[in-house]
Amino acid sequence: MKSVLRVVGGLLAVVLLAIGGLLIGARFADGPIGIIAGGPFKTGELATGPEPDWSFVRDVPEVQFQLLNPARSRTTWILYHDGKAYIPCGYMTTWWGKIWKRWPLEAEKDPRIILRIGDALYERELVRIQEGLSVAPLLAELSRKYAGGREIPMEAVTSGYLWLYELAPRN
Repeated sequence: MKSVLRVVGGLLAVVLLAIGGLLIGARFADGPIGIIAGGPFKTGELATGPEPDWSFVRDVPEVQFQLLNPARSRTTWILYHDGKAYIPCGYMTTWWGKIWKRWPLEAEKDPRIILRIGDALYERELVRIQEGLSVAPLLAELSRKYAGGREIPMEAVTSGYLWLYELAPRN
């Protein structure tokens, strides 16, 4: 029995070391690795010129963005409504959201981000949307694009479970 426990303990230690190594190593990567936060972007070309026509993100499933402080990147969903792009962030009132979703709290201190879509980089600023005329259409778009048409109630936003951010131009 002791040898079985040693083998199981050894395997568990190897798995934990591998996960720890991946989490630490991802901080040095050029962007996130799936759902694991990554390092700052090293590749991509900065988009310049007039404000882009964001309608192209309507059917883009995921994008990456990097906070400037701290300089870490993530993979996220993206929404389009009325000429603007938005990022949703759910699970904010759950225990796992409080562990996993630290970036919104970091963005409150410094809302500047770099958005990466393909090889293009866009300098943006996160502006949280908690009320107003754009909330209902954003929930409808979130429902269409990611929830299989299942209605997302307004309470998701008013309760703080779901945070919505406009990707506004930087000043």
